[in-house]
Amino acid sequence: MKYIVYGVRKDEEGYANAWSKEHNAEVKLVSELLDKNTVKQAKGYDAIVAYQQLPYDEEIFPAMKEFGIKDLSIRNVGVDNIPTDVAKANGVRVTNVPSYSPSAIAELAITGLMQLLRRTPEFNEKTAKGDFRWEPDIAKELHTMTVGVVGTGRIGQAGINIYKGFGAKVIGYDVYHNPALEATGMYVDTMDELLAQSDVITLHAPATKENYHMINKDSIAKMKDGVYIINTARGDLLDANDLLAGYKSGKVAGAVLDVYENEVGIFNNDFTGKEVPDATLRDLLAQRDILVTPHVAFYTETAVKNMVDVALDSATEMVEKGESKNEVKF
Repeated sequence: MKYIVYGVRKDEEGYANAWSKEHNAEVKLVSELLDKNTVKQAKGYDAIVAYQQLPYDEEIFPAMKEFGIKDLSIRNVGVDNIPTDVAKANGVRVTNVPSYSPSAIAELAITGLMQLLRRTPEFNEKTAKGDFRWEPDIAKELHTMTVGVVGTGRIGQAGINIYKGFGAKVIGYDVYHNPALEATGMYVDTMDELLAQSDVITLHAPATKENYHMINKDSIAKMKDGVYIINTARGDLLDANDLLAGYKSGKVAGAVLDVYENEVGIFNNDFTGKEVPDATLRDLLAQRDILVTPHVAFYTETAVKNMVDVALDSATEMVEKGESKNEVKF
């Protein structure tokens, strides 16, 4: 088997080379993203493996058809940047990595939350100036709080286990109920109930038309005063300007954001010594109790290895068997 892997980072190379050696397969690593120009390099290969945040050009799919390549195996979950109708029209099937490490995402969420609850941004700021006084930055304890989990799939469940480990009360909302979780009685019937009851709201829902800006000025108004909001899922679940307004008014005590609606072209780029080219993001970064990380919740050794291995495994299944458990059905 011969595979070409696009958008390869240095941290992925070792895992890809190890997989190639273990499976006695030819794996060509390309640092460039997959687009209408670089797709020409795929001629002669059995499948394409790719990862990128930018949209996939429509032109790549007729080229894949011409080359006899029927599988695009992406190293991530979301397919919202793939023109699926064009892929389907050209006989290209898509596989993804539905779960590379739920714990990685959940762990970053709780890491950020604990920083806010224990007031480490404030104490870091003070101690850097030589101010070692305690007051007025008294902390909260998570076990006294109710955590509302929006989306109870693999990542949501990993988060639930962590929050329960801290002794917190956990409630959940999801259109699709997990039977094991439902048996515990943790689900609320409506999103409004979750908003009203939660001291912490953590988002683990997919980016769908129905979920667009589910956190906005109206939903924030229904929340408890002093609520904490966590988004390690998708940037467009949350209206950042409405979040800022809620934070500045005191309604929202703090937020943990690993994703941002307009992050493409900004996250995973270096703006040292330059102005970040997004006014809303600059405003978020300026707030002490809004913690922003550049979409790195997934970025662990375990997750990156799984993304590479599962994507290549899925490509092999598609080439050899014509099917894969990780095929995305459109």
